[in-house]
Amino acid sequence: SAPSLVTCFLHSSKMSEVEKAFRKFAIYGDTSASGNGMTGKNFSKMCKECGIMDGKTVTSIDVSIVFNKVKTKDVHTITFAEFQQAMKELCIKRFKGKSPEEALQAVYGLIEGKKPGSMGATVKGHQDRWSHETDSSKYTGSHKELFDESGRGKSFAGHQGLAENSGYVGAYKEAG
Repeated sequence: SAPSLVTCFLHSSKMSEVEKAFRKFAIYGDTSASGNGMTGKNFSKMCKECGIMDGKTVTSIDVSIVFNKVKTKDVHTITFAEFQQAMKELCIKRFKGKSPEEALQAVYGLIEGKKPGSMGATVKGHQDRWSHETDSSKYTGSHKELFDESGRGKSFAGHQGLAENSGYVGAYKEAG
C-alpha cells in the first residue's frame, strides 16, 4: 500500500532535521566547507556524539568501514545521499531486532537536532578535567599541610616538619 500523506510529511520533516544535522557536522572545523560533503573524521564525530557509535554493537572500526564503503572512490567526503546509505548500513547493526525501517527511524531520531560539540566536548568540560588536581580542599595526608584553610599555599612554612632526618624512610615501624 502507498504511504499516507502524513507518513510522507513526517518522513520529510524528520529528513530535513537529519539533513540540518548532517550539514552542521559537515562544516565542523572547516570554515571553507560548503556543508555538502562530510569528511571521515566528521562522520566519526557525528556517529560518536549522536550515540550511533556505542562502542559495543557499533565501533569506530564499523563507522570507518561503512564510510569508505559508501564514499565515491578518490573523494575524501560523502554526500548526504551517501550518508543516508551509510545510516542504512549502521542502523541494522545498532538496532538489532528491529526492522530496517524501524532501525533507520531510530538512528535518525538520535541525529535530529544535534550539532557538533553538544555532547560534553565544550571548553568548560576540558578545563574541569584537571580541577580535582588543583583543589587543595581534597588533598590528604602530608599534602594537605602545604595549604591554609583558604586553599593558599603556605610556601616553605608548609614544608617544615614534614622531613625527618632520622635516616629512616617515613612511617618505618622500627624508627626511634
